[in-house]
Amino acid sequence: QAQLVESGGGLVQPGGSLRLSCVASGFTLANYDIGWFRQAPGKEREGVSCISYSDRSTYYTDSVKGRFTISRDNAKNTMYLQMNNLKPEDSADYYCAADVSVSVQDMCATSLGKRYWGQGTQVTVSS
Repeated sequence: QAQLVESGGGLVQPGGSLRLSCVASGFTLANYDIGWFRQAPGKEREGVSCISYSDRSTYYTDSVKGRFTISRDNAKNTMYLQMNNLKPEDSADYYCAADVSVSVQDMCATSLGKRYWGQGTQVTVSS
């Protein structure tokens, strides 16, 4: 059974860091564009960061540029989101996704139609 499983969320103070992980099973993550999305209460799910299957292209939404880094380890079939200098507005449920897209911008533009989704991990940034 193909699935994505996230981990690494939690409660952190403003300015702190977290690293989210997402392990794929049942399929090869290296063959897909991958991305991290987040959804805060009452808001739509938004694309935070995406990376192409070739690792040649990355996308970050403006609010996380310079603070978040997306990466993958194909040997471990795992993707990561390193989040530094966290802010209260980063608080949300974070989801990993995998799909085949025409570009990383397209991958992150919408949460609709993604082939694989994780179950989500909660990130709370609060003092």
